[in-house]
Amino acid sequence: MSGRDAILGRIRQSLGASADDAARAATVARRLSKPPKGVIPARGQLDQKGRIALFSAMSEKVFASVRHVKGGADVPKAVAEYLRSHNLPSSVRMGADQRLAAMPWQKQKALQVKSGASDGEDQAGVSHAFGAVAESGTLVMASGPDNPTTVNFLPEHHIVIVDAGDIDGDLETVLGKVRKAYGKRHMPRTVNLITGPSRSGDIEQKLLLGAHGPRAVHIIVVGG
Repeated sequence: MSGRDAILGRIRQSLGASADDAARAATVARRLSKPPKGVIPARGQLDQKGRIALFSAMSEKVFASVRHVKGGADVPKAVAEYLRSHNLPSSVRMGADQRLAAMPWQKQKALQVKSGASDGEDQAGVSHAFGAVAESGTLVMASGPDNPTTVNFLPEHHIVIVDAGDIDGDLETVLGKVRKAYGKRHMPRTVNLITGPSRSGDIEQKLLLGAHGPRAVHIIVVGG
């Protein structure tokens, strides 16, 4: 008997339950197949324009910057302009996301686009968010080769692209979409929830940006 089996056996014994209790197993299966929803705040329950406006306001409240563009074709120019405005090298790191790959990066002649996971030497990284939460200004990032987690945390500047249609009112809705997109047995290894740049107020209660990750998060909202 393994340690796990021994621990579970003691728990069952204390509950007076049997390992082959069909009724209990059925109850667990029903709960997992249709997990109940908790209370969802009304603040994010808006139409698309309202969600976009709330997401932008909440993102800026937590020290992220936000720019709106009409379509994906406008993203490379917006990224290049961000780099110039912050006196950064004309170079970004990004993964293999097909939505990013379809954008006309080649039109920005001076911009170098490096592919793959970050090695910690990149000053700017570009990711495409799975979705976003309007009520808190939170970006939902699914890990994998398309959008490596290293790009989320190692560069000093994290530029995140999010489609306006992927901005939902609440976290529960976005997580439901993650489950639906990947399936319960095929979830991404990590789902990162990013709300503004990394920050800490531990030392003398003074806010320090970039304490544990990027010191700047720039969000480009596409469409809407």
